[in-house]
Amino acid sequence: MPSDVIPFQVTVKKSIFKSKNALALEIQGEANGDNTLAILKDIDFHNGIIEATISGQTLANAGETARGFVGIAFRAALNASKMEVFYLRPTNGRANDQVRRNHSSQYISIPGYPWEKLRKETPGQYEAYVDILPAEWIKIKIVVKDEIARLYVNGATQPTLIVNDLKQGKDTRGSIGLWIGPGTLGHFTDVKVTKED
Repeated sequence: MPSDVIPFQVTVKKSIFKSKNALALEIQGEANGDNTLAILKDIDFHNGIIEATISGQTLANAGETARGFVGIAFRAALNASKMEVFYLRPTNGRANDQVRRNHSSQYISIPGYPWEKLRKETPGQYEAYVDILPAEWIKIKIVVKDEIARLYVNGATQPTLIVNDLKQGKDTRGSIGLWIGPGTLGHFTDVKVTKED
């Protein structure tokens, strides 16, 4: 429900998408930075498993660089000043350009580690290819243990992306957030959090 989340620079509406009850998110106006998300209330998460079914598509009026960015933030501060994020670029999943395909999934960390910095300083380390499509439901699972996080997509037994050095540190706690990027209509459903400490 929209009342269960704290929105930052996004609108949150109840919606039915591909026959599932979902929350639909869009960025409101021009966003400032990457903290564009709706944070779930009453969650204190450190280590454990986050599962969700998500979908991202570009808005009709989106700019050329829009990719339908959609993902999940974790260990998020309630004022959205700090968080770790795994997100997807669904329009890249089946692009004819291999370099774009390689950028289908991404890790970023707020503050201090936007995708541009990570791609420039450590190319290929915090992003990976995964076969996904825009405007389709995608199941994701994030497994977090201290400074390590793994992103699994669509039930795969092997992770799509492994981060061995979460930038906010191994002791950070926080909430879970539904995250979108510029020019995106994002849908979220079936969010399940299993805490391990």
